Amino acid sequence: MYKTLKLGLGMLILCVVLVLAACSAKSEPAAQPAAASSGGSGTAEQPLTKVKIQLKWVPQAQFAGIYAAKEQGFFAEEGIDAEIIPGGPDIVIEQQVVNGAADVGITGVDSLLVSRDNGLPLVSLAQISQKSSYRLIAKKSAGITDPAQMKGKKVSTWFGSQQFQVLAFMEKNGLDPKKDIELVKQGFTMDQFFNDQVDVATATIYNEYHVVLESGTKESDLDVFNIEDAGVGMLEDTLIAKKEWVENNHELAVKVTRAILKGWNYAIDHQDETVDIVMNNVTEGSTTREHQVTMLEEISKLIRPEGFSEEQVGSFVDESFTRTADIALKYGLIKKAANLDEALEKSIYEEAVK
Repeated sequence: MYKTLKLGLGMLILCVVLVLAACSAKSEPAAQPAAASSGGSGTAEQPLTKVKIQLKWVPQAQFAGIYAAKEQGFFAEEGIDAEIIPGGPDIVIEQQVVNGAADVGITGVDSLLVSRDNGLPLVSLAQISQKSSYRLIAKKSAGITDPAQMKGKKVSTWFGSQQFQVLAFMEKNGLDPKKDIELVKQGFTMDQFFNDQVDVATATIYNEYHVVLESGTKESDLDVFNIEDAGVGMLEDTLIAKKEWVENNHELAVKVTRAILKGWNYAIDHQDETVDIVMNNVTEGSTTREHQVTMLEEISKLIRPEGFSEEQVGSFVDESFTRTADIALKYGLIKKAANLDEALEKSIYEEAVK
């Protein structure tokens, strides 16, 4: 009897405790999801925004800053889920961006100007490379120590919209590129140069030039002509987007630009680590770590040249843009003078580096 009463009383107390606990739980506010951090990273309340970034070529250290921005979480800090899309010989960057297959892309300034001249509503958000990467190279055995000695020689370069720096170089040095040289279409390898099918070849300082050196050719065996030093260099890699996309996603455009510029400064300051990141993204067997190390070293000098601060990475240098536009107009790359005020969305860069 006592045991039964004790058990019944205990059960009653237990029920009261459970009821009170339940009431207490109802009276307290439910736990809320963590608010988004000041860096803008996504949460359950604010998911990451997907942004597609189209490269102008296959994965390599030319785009190290973008890969570093993803690996180091700079995109995520801005609330962005970045998808990096490799380019290739059949990929037209501008069409990818205009058609919405990509939100932003990397292309050459000359190609941007041509696209705008043809009516494509594209703008630059930031200027990645500040100097021309082009060099003209000749073997010492060719006896070309001065540009004038290229007269009557076979000179190879890439076609499309990539030959105009070479043409401007010829004219700057008193040569008529239509009469005084034989212009040869250059392939994606340096075989024509190696096999003496051409006397002078075009090479970017971050890629083909070092392909030649890696083949066993010594620098002392080459005569090298710097397009930038000749004063006819055209700006190359630039970050582009569709104007309508920028107008509808102004803050997102600023965040994407900020993350990429931060990625480039990181890549330049942490090159060994960044090359590891690049190597994790290249097609297996397509390159070597040594080549990517050299590529990053060289392209870093074009993106943050001597005298540039971290805050200046991505900036628009008016003189360089004017020169590029003038060369494009002179050689018929564009039919009318470029309106650089409309082509460059300077406000995006300016807000990104505040």
